[in-house]
Amino acid sequence: MNSLMQDLAFAIPGVDEAMGFAEVMKLVKSMEYSVIIFDTAPTGHTLRFLSFPTVLEKALSKVSQLSGRFGPMMQQMSGMMGVGGSNEDIFAKLEGMRAVINEVNQQFQDPDKTTFVCVCISEFLSLYETERLVQELTNGNIDTHNIVVNQLLFPPKDSNCDQCQVRHKMQQKYLEQIFDLYEDFHVTLLPLLTNEVRGVEKLKTFSRMLVEPFQPPK
Repeated sequence: MNSLMQDLAFAIPGVDEAMGFAEVMKLVKSMEYSVIIFDTAPTGHTLRFLSFPTVLEKALSKVSQLSGRFGPMMQQMSGMMGVGGSNEDIFAKLEGMRAVINEVNQQFQDPDKTTFVCVCISEFLSLYETERLVQELTNGNIDTHNIVVNQLLFPPKDSNCDQCQVRHKMQQKYLEQIFDLYEDFHVTLLPLLTNEVRGVEKLKTFSRMLVEPFQPPK
């Protein structure tokens, strides 16, 4: 019975992401930081995570109905098979899980504590995913007003690289759409670099471009 209920609980979409964040929050509560950055999974996983409290409510309701119908029989079978644990214990654990997730959700909806920074590249699919995420965040009353557009090409005008020029033109087309769609957002542009950003010094240099606007070569 315990195994069955555990399987049911962890089959709920978004539970992995939600419990992962809950574990991070437990560690955070025991420490003192001015800012905490939580690098979320890709858009699909993040949206599943954000919808988790609602999904969990529905799932618990369904499991409760099943327990009402088959609980005595399953309890009897569990006893015959030597499996410990009661339905009440299992539901208490599920309710505890729901309390943790609801706490996380409340923290997400507090604009004084949490904001989402969307990171994308200047291409159709990435722009589509960003818009989907922004819409869902808005519907969920979660603050978002920053977009980082990464890996932008800025080839010199006298460059002989045809591929660079073509890609720059494509990126500029979607960049215009980003500025049109998110005129009320703070949009940060980051260039495509020729080296990996690894090590403290390179991270410090790269991070400056997040607060000081990058000036493309003329």
